[in-house]
Amino acid sequence: MELVEDTIEAGPLSLSILRPPDPDAMIDEARFDENEFMPYWAELWTSGVALAAVVAARDVQGLRVLELGCGLGLPSIAAALGGADVLATDWAPEALDVTRRNAERNGARVERLLADWSRPATLLELAPFDLVLCADVLYEPRNVDALLELLPQLAPEVLLGEPGRATAGRFFEGAERSWLIGREGQVSVLRARS
Repeated sequence: MELVEDTIEAGPLSLSILRPPDPDAMIDEARFDENEFMPYWAELWTSGVALAAVVAARDVQGLRVLELGCGLGLPSIAAALGGADVLATDWAPEALDVTRRNAERNGARVERLLADWSRPATLLELAPFDLVLCADVLYEPRNVDALLELLPQLAPEVLLGEPGRATAGRFFEGAERSWLIGREGQVSVLRARS
């Protein structure tokens, strides 16, 4: 797979990131027909950069952190560089490979796991985590219900980078039942209701 390098400023961090030059060229009709797979992981999303900046500004030393839909791995790398024990997950094996390469080139230790939120048994076995990171995971409407059910079972706090997609309104409406919702810059902070 051809990759290009970018330098990304995420708060106090300057990260060297590899990414595919043209994510649209990675669309595979057969994979899409099988399970509606789109290579969202290959895009350098602004919400991922914003989330990485918020994570880099927080004290995450010693926390168990899970990233759902890690894509290129920016938030996971920021957490690992801050001293967190990080597990980055995605349902695309290619994303996990690029996350591994990006973590290595930035001197970060990030564990990786192939995971699908619609079959979360493995994630639930590994829970609880201290913090869950999600960037631009509400792209597809089908993700809303899966995340509303899964997130409260994983951690007491979630940082969600979300650029204001139409599906986000439905997610936040549902999230208000289980979470107190605030903001840190461009990132939503969900804290479990006691």
